[in-house]
Amino acid sequence: MSFTLAIVGRPNVGKSTLFNRLVGKRLALVDDQPGVTRDLREGEARLGDLRFTVIDTAGLEEATDESLQGRMRKLTERAVELADICLFMIDARAGVLPADEIFADILRKKSAHVILAANKAEGAAADAGVIDAWSLGLGEPIRLSAEHGEGLNDLYAMLMPISDGFAERAETDAPDTDVDISEDDPDAPRKPTRAKPLQVAVVGRPNAGKSTLINKIIGEDRLLTGPEAGITRDAISVMTEWDGTPVRIFDTAGMRKKARVQEKLEKLSVSDGLRAVKFAEVVVVLLDAAIPFEQQDLRIADLAEREGRAVVIAVNKWDAEPEKQAKLKALREEFTRLLPQLRGAPLVTVSALTGKGLDRLQTAVLKAHEVWNRRVATARLNQWLIGMLEAHPPPAPAGRRIKIRYITQAKTRPPGFVAMCSHPEKLPESYARYLVNGLRESFDMPGTPIRLHMRSQSDKNPFKNAKKSTPSRLRKHLGKKPHGS
Repeated sequence: MSFTLAIVGRPNVGKSTLFNRLVGKRLALVDDQPGVTRDLREGEARLGDLRFTVIDTAGLEEATDESLQGRMRKLTERAVELADICLFMIDARAGVLPADEIFADILRKKSAHVILAANKAEGAAADAGVIDAWSLGLGEPIRLSAEHGEGLNDLYAMLMPISDGFAERAETDAPDTDVDISEDDPDAPRKPTRAKPLQVAVVGRPNAGKSTLINKIIGEDRLLTGPEAGITRDAISVMTEWDGTPVRIFDTAGMRKKARVQEKLEKLSVSDGLRAVKFAEVVVVLLDAAIPFEQQDLRIADLAEREGRAVVIAVNKWDAEPEKQAKLKALREEFTRLLPQLRGAPLVTVSALTGKGLDRLQTAVLKAHEVWNRRVATARLNQWLIGMLEAHPPPAPAGRRIKIRYITQAKTRPPGFVAMCSHPEKLPESYARYLVNGLRESFDMPGTPIRLHMRSQSDKNPFKNAKKSTPSRLRKHLGKKPHGS
């Protein structure tokens, strides 16, 4: 999905009808009664060759208090801030109303890309409303009929040039992952530069201190903080230099258990945080020292590992911990037990409030990034493999021992290895874990995800498909003389 499109406008202008048409399903309720949509709904949209995320929003109301309409308006305004492009819809048959003028002014301030659409524009009765739409100052209106599918070609023509820019942005921001390598690659490992900085996402549960930590790292109060949980709503990136290393840090919304994520706004924020993990090279999972390793912390760390990102565990609010030594010992034991897939990943204690421990955090992040880029020569790998096979030979299912003949590193970021073996489908998961743990220990790759793929390599018998040889030719091939000579 290259960009996000939010459909906004007054109640009953046809937003949900267009949403359903773009996603190709009747996901959103549609009715002639205004105000049917009350919260946000996301869907995967398709328009020609464009693929994007579309958000259906509640109708923009003029209420700004804490009433239901006021909360719906705040929710919609937040969706506008999170979206890359806003499609502002008016009812062409009703023409431009005073509320449309107010909301057009809001959109000009909140969104860089606004497309104006005059919906319900089929027939001559809508001509006056389409012309009237020019007065909103948002450029040429698209003449749409969401119900009948008219005007979608014009919408495509408006989205296409904007989407190209977002595709380029995504390509620029996305980290290089699963990079193919060769023994003589002169570019390895890649060092962070201003053009391609080290990308770090700080993730964790609400109120763990993520924004406070980033403010302390960059040395200024750039991000809003406070005692209330859930202040940060979207993933915000800031550029900084961390002791000479160019870094882009993503601050993300706190991720809670799904059952506790009641607000659609928070669901949108959490999905934004998950996208930040995919844009990172190193993920810092920030825990609260008072309540570490809750179920959601484990899910976040596991997600980062499955995405193939380097992981650093940081325990915040350490300055308020009375029994530091005992607590640290318990944390390490708990970490090893609950996250075996991240065995050896750095665990550091910090205080975002005082800045204590930030030097250790920086060292851990740079080390994790270096390990994530680690390359091992094929000769060293195969010497290591011989020792591992001698210490613990592969199993022999049905009496036929599995033979592992050769191993090489095929990728990095994260390190990926390919081993040639007989009957790879029969190799137990436990033996693959034995090899992965051996790679971690022998080549100093703690904590980083390691991908190990087994490929089949059958015995190569030179006579397997050959024609029957004459006895003399066979004896000549074997280097033996005939009897009696």
